[in-house]
Amino acid sequence: MWRVCVDYTDLNKACPKVDQLVDSTSNNKLLNFMDAYSGYNQIMMHEDNKSNTSFIIERGTYCYKVMAFRLKSSRATYERLVNKILKEQIGKTIEVYVDDMLVKALERADHIKNLAEAFSLLRKYSMKLNPSKCTFGVSPSRFLGYLVTQRGIEAHPN
Repeated sequence: MWRVCVDYTDLNKACPKVDQLVDSTSNNKLLNFMDAYSGYNQIMMHEDNKSNTSFIIERGTYCYKVMAFRLKSSRATYERLVNKILKEQIGKTIEVYVDDMLVKALERADHIKNLAEAFSLLRKYSMKLNPSKCTFGVSPSRFLGYLVTQRGIEAHPN
């Protein structure tokens, strides 16, 4: 009798651990907090899947052309896309948690270069940011519920 053994390691990877992401941001001179604008809605639905999102109202039958917010796989699909787009920078100059992105610079001299690389990649893939939720060139600041400073990490008072 044979048993099939499949390595689902990559498939089963959970979201990045919040404490690891927050920890990786300490000791940086400047931080840039960016938020993707309606992240899920920036992903086009595959033609074969559009009919699965159809709904009927008085004026007719409609379907989503972009990824709908409440679809079960929306978050995973979005995270896969962002991780693919930013794969070379994640863990080095960028940290990502769902639709929150943080571009970091250990030295002030690297700040603009790191930010330009991030913008270049986001522009290449037509990813848009929500300017009202972006903050550039700051330290300390809040990231995933923690206060991140050059000195380290503290619980955010709010």
